[in-house]
Amino acid sequence: MLKQRTLKSLTRAVGVGMHSGQKVELTLRPAAVDTGIVFRRVDLTHPVDIPVRPDSVSDTRMASTISAGGDPGAPKVQTIEHLMSACCGLGLDNLIVDINADEVPILDGSAASFVFLLQSAGIALQDAPKRFLRVLKTVEVRQGDGPKLMWARLEPYHGFKLSFEIDFGHPAVDATGQRTTFDMGSGRYKRDIARARTFGFTKDFDAMRARGLTLGGSMDNAIVVDDSRVLNAEGLRYDDEFAKHKILDAIGDLYNAGRPMLAAYTAFKSGHALNNLLLRKLLDDRSAWDIVAFDDESQAPAGFAELAPAW
Repeated sequence: MLKQRTLKSLTRAVGVGMHSGQKVELTLRPAAVDTGIVFRRVDLTHPVDIPVRPDSVSDTRMASTISAGGDPGAPKVQTIEHLMSACCGLGLDNLIVDINADEVPILDGSAASFVFLLQSAGIALQDAPKRFLRVLKTVEVRQGDGPKLMWARLEPYHGFKLSFEIDFGHPAVDATGQRTTFDMGSGRYKRDIARARTFGFTKDFDAMRARGLTLGGSMDNAIVVDDSRVLNAEGLRYDDEFAKHKILDAIGDLYNAGRPMLAAYTAFKSGHALNNLLLRKLLDDRSAWDIVAFDDESQAPAGFAELAPAW
């Protein structure tokens, strides 16, 4: 039987929120079978649990934000996508995330620090079947037209594969790989995807900070690009780091389904908002998906039965 996974022990992290600039403490705890991933706002007078589900997503303008009951006015947690991506990459099903602020710390701007934390705590198998959301037919969402066109698609696939194409029309970004594909069954999430950092353009920073955003952003936790070049002294971690970060985000956004997915995802210029629309469109069509488990691990997609080793 392909089993559910949680942590062997708790682990903690401290960092700053990308948008708030505030210090944030996280405690990642093991959770019981079928708990899913639940964020718990422990800074409130009465702690509030926010389970990760598609209908919990309440804002996608700058990041993926979830809130209690999906109510934008309720307690929330922002910028969950990098931690969710790491959880998906390591196959974690059940986790309690205690957080003392409304934003997950950005750490180094990628998922690598979260992978390190989770693997350091150890991954434990649980005595219950791991259940997958299997896509049965193609679902697609599109927005805009001409140069503003963007789209995202899910298709049936025995595994989890993602392909992404970017088009920023910027010389520094255009000089890098514009298309990238990653198959989760390769077992190379940590090596090939997790280290890709979020990025931003200097021309946007002043306007965003005037709106109270990116107050914690710096070259320590993001790729910063001016009108013509990458400003970070160390350069890029991958030749196609911009496109790979979009795949990292998409993995996290799709894991908001509450289960690992069996599907092929393909996108052009998609983002958090379109990814969530795609997920909701899929789940709204009951004929487009089912839930499956694998009593015989050999029937599961290649690479899905292996446990990630300790860091």
